[in-house]
Amino acid sequence: MPMSRHLIALSAAVCLAAGLAAAPAAAEPRPRTLGELAKKHHKYFGSATDNPEFTDAAYLKLLGSEFGQTTPGNAMKWYATEPERGVFDFTAADEVMAFAEAHHQKVRGHTLIWHNQLPAWLTERTWTPDELRAVLKNHIQTVVRHFKGQVIHWDVVNEAFNEDGTYRETLFYKTLGPGYIADALRWAHEADRHAKLYLNDYNVDGIGPKSDAYYTLIKQLKADGVPVEGFGIQGHLALQYGFPTDVRQNMQRFADLGVDVAVTELDIRMNLPATPSMLATQATWYADYVKACLAVEKCVGITIWDYTDKYSWIPSVFPGEGAALPYDENLLPKPAYHSIREVLGG
Repeated sequence: MPMSRHLIALSAAVCLAAGLAAAPAAAEPRPRTLGELAKKHHKYFGSATDNPEFTDAAYLKLLGSEFGQTTPGNAMKWYATEPERGVFDFTAADEVMAFAEAHHQKVRGHTLIWHNQLPAWLTERTWTPDELRAVLKNHIQTVVRHFKGQVIHWDVVNEAFNEDGTYRETLFYKTLGPGYIADALRWAHEADRHAKLYLNDYNVDGIGPKSDAYYTLIKQLKADGVPVEGFGIQGHLALQYGFPTDVRQNMQRFADLGVDVAVTELDIRMNLPATPSMLATQATWYADYVKACLAVEKCVGITIWDYTDKYSWIPSVFPGEGAALPYDENLLPKPAYHSIREVLGG
């Protein structure tokens, strides 16, 4: 029996509505990136980068799409930004900043004071305390002002302590004493009151003499009203030395001082050649480190020290070691990448 025009129209409308309702369910959801997954937890997940890599289009595509934050590995260090006294060059750093802005990435500034990668004009002469204070203040404030409003964190002082918790005998410490750290934080704060200011170091993942020294120092700086707002845990691990099982507890005690915590340079190296078993252990370690950060509210994010073994610093510094990152030398994800995604809810 033929349907009336009314019933035909009604039937068509029902079918159209059903089709519209079904379409989203049938569509494949777009895979979420590590940056997007971390953002769900109110944290960032980022990667360091370096300027020589900017000629690699495949590398840049992943860097810009997968990560919500980046750190210039070398472009903001003293040798690059002030190669001659009073002569500043931000070319390399500005290149990284432009990439980050184009890809809506947060940027951590690294680093204002470090005992390595200093220009010869600074290290090859003797300074009076007054001279060095003037040089240090000018360097810090010129660099911070150049990037004012663009950098979320600054590693103001990098690697200030020895493994036993004593002060590292740097040019700055020997000439100015331990007070250079408080001065540097104050000068950076004057230059950009919105950037959060960090102290940053390696081998401070767990509780021990070196992290204790930072705990004591930060507690005192805060009591003195010095603008220290974060503690950077680099996170350079190696399978042969074991996992810092108290990393969450360590993060939490710094958070309890009222400062943020960031994992700033995470990589997990191994003796080469890498085996499936070693890569599986590495994946577990990455997952456990991310879990620790997720468990501490004031752990604000994680940065891996570049994302691919292709550009890792490890083999040149630790011969015979490597395979430290979540992507291999062909920019393909390793078990570590998948373990990170799983922890973040991917």
